[in-house]
Amino acid sequence: MADAQSVLLDPIRVGSAILKSRIVMGSMHTGLECHPERFDELGRFYAERAKGGTGLIVTGGFAPNFAGRMKNEPGTFERPDQVADHRKVTGPVRAAGGRILLQILHAGRYGYHPAVVAPSPIKSPINRDVPAELSPDQIEETIRNYAATAGLAIEAGYDGVEIMGSEGYLISEFLAPRTNHRTDAWGGALDNRARFPLAVVRAVRAAIGNAIISYRISALELVEGGLTQDETIWLAREVEKAGADCLSTGIGWHEAAVPTIAGPVPHAAFIESTRRLKKVVSIPVTASNRINLPDDAARIIADGSADLVSMARPLLADAEFVSKVGRGRSDLVNVCIACNQACLDHYFTDQVITCLVNPRAAREAEFTDAPASAAKRVAVVGAGVAGMAAALEAGRRGHHVTLFEAASRIGGQFTLAANIPGKEDYGLSLDSYEAQLVDAGVEIKTGTAVDPETLKRGNFDEVIVSSGITPRLIDIPGGDDPRVVGYTAVLDGTIKAGERVIIIGGGGIGHDVALFLAMETNGRRQTRDEFFVRWGINGAPKHHPARRQITMIKRSPGAFGRALGKSTGWILRQELKDLKVRQIAEARYLKIDSDGLHIALPDRNEVLPADTIVVCAGQESDRGIADQIAATGRTVHVIGGARLAGELDAKRAIYEGAILGNRI
Repeated sequence: MADAQSVLLDPIRVGSAILKSRIVMGSMHTGLECHPERFDELGRFYAERAKGGTGLIVTGGFAPNFAGRMKNEPGTFERPDQVADHRKVTGPVRAAGGRILLQILHAGRYGYHPAVVAPSPIKSPINRDVPAELSPDQIEETIRNYAATAGLAIEAGYDGVEIMGSEGYLISEFLAPRTNHRTDAWGGALDNRARFPLAVVRAVRAAIGNAIISYRISALELVEGGLTQDETIWLAREVEKAGADCLSTGIGWHEAAVPTIAGPVPHAAFIESTRRLKKVVSIPVTASNRINLPDDAARIIADGSADLVSMARPLLADAEFVSKVGRGRSDLVNVCIACNQACLDHYFTDQVITCLVNPRAAREAEFTDAPASAAKRVAVVGAGVAGMAAALEAGRRGHHVTLFEAASRIGGQFTLAANIPGKEDYGLSLDSYEAQLVDAGVEIKTGTAVDPETLKRGNFDEVIVSSGITPRLIDIPGGDDPRVVGYTAVLDGTIKAGERVIIIGGGGIGHDVALFLAMETNGRRQTRDEFFVRWGINGAPKHHPARRQITMIKRSPGAFGRALGKSTGWILRQELKDLKVRQIAEARYLKIDSDGLHIALPDRNEVLPADTIVVCAGQESDRGIADQIAATGRTVHVIGGARLAGELDAKRAIYEGAILGNRI
């Protein structure tokens, strides 16, 4: 295993600049790029990452012109009067000792507005609008727009720019036969299709002198009609000749039917594609996609697969990622779990991004790092995610915190989630949380039930209750049949499900339980080779047969999985479809007897034979201890599932805990 401390902190020259570490915060839209009045927040967000030791930061994409916007709102950098706003971003980063690039991104046919343009008028499968075909004059003007934006970026204090040339945006659309059907000088053979990106690089170089140019290149397209590996290698060499200082690798187009950054993707799954490019160029190459652990990043650098490692979401999860590695405390790195719930899903639903496991991200002004004016004795009852977050923040501010947990380990619902295929990183997150709590001086007492008398003897100044939830039972005749079990007993291994399984409930938990039982991986993470076979990256997709015959049932009408994550739900839905999980909607549960579960559907009744019936029909707040404490006259803070059950919402629970713990 590579020495993460020495390798990742090795300085490196990129163009005219020396970077202080090998970790790059890759480009990620925050939702603030379209709001100049909030650029001070954006500057604060990036400055925290610079202060934490990140070698280079790349902003979310800014369009070089009106047609290139991502959404139907401002998001361009094309006028001199915008320079002052951007200095609110670059100033704090430079003051923190960091370097930052402005990413120039023309969305092409991926723009979500009526003015989209592209090399050819071919609609994207993820967009409703057919793009207008760019004329030769418009192409030349767009090249000049890139150069103009780059010049403005340097004036605003950026160290250079990144040209977004991957993931299916405008430059990808020019390069790929899939989207470029032109017959003029900008289409046809590869050297014609590449005229646009190479002209952009040359024009930007002329505009910014020796400032940094990073070019984001698709190392692997993952779509039919994309560039081949040989064509990508040719392009990499030509981009270097045109004047780029660095290649930043991207994986897949956004329309590709292959996961590239979600939890089911194995760590560093695509590094072979990056390694191939590094072999053919002399400029530094940056690896990306599902690299979230210090040891993986160090290994990539040490074995020569790449020169730098891009981490966007891992640096959302922990702004101090690099400095913790530098202190020899990689165990304290707050691990990104690749859930996408508060980052990508927020962006796609027009919310400012943050991070489920780090609610400070993009909310830095809401939190303080100042020591508490008076150290209090704080009891936190329940070490689920809300309780852990509250205890950690309170401990960091200097309070004397005791975290009580009745179970044998901390983590609550996260301990169950870690058993779901594709969610193994939840377990790594819990390991990190435990190390951080100990580092913050929090006393952890597992296997310890708490009552009001215990708290009275402890002489606590503040009591926080995060006792979580109780899964809801099913109230129908036969509901007490021994074949009927709760989802927690299935996920923690207490109950071994039979061959024929019925899952009652169509929410996120029901979907996770279905995947857990269908795949039965027993906590083993999918290998890179298995992932490639499963998703057909080097051939036709091939899914292993399900371990059980599974039927999901819900009362509500309509399709299953509509409430799943915006950017990840499609993966889970596809998995269950390929595993042949049956799904029945609009059902009334009549009774359970020796024949199975009797249900009534709009057009018929049906009996479903079952060896195991798993109830995933919601949950209720478990706030009994909170009520007992309140009855003694003591003030109690109730957070997380104990305050509000509903759909389990770790994002809300962690934020509630963190903000309360920080403000006590």
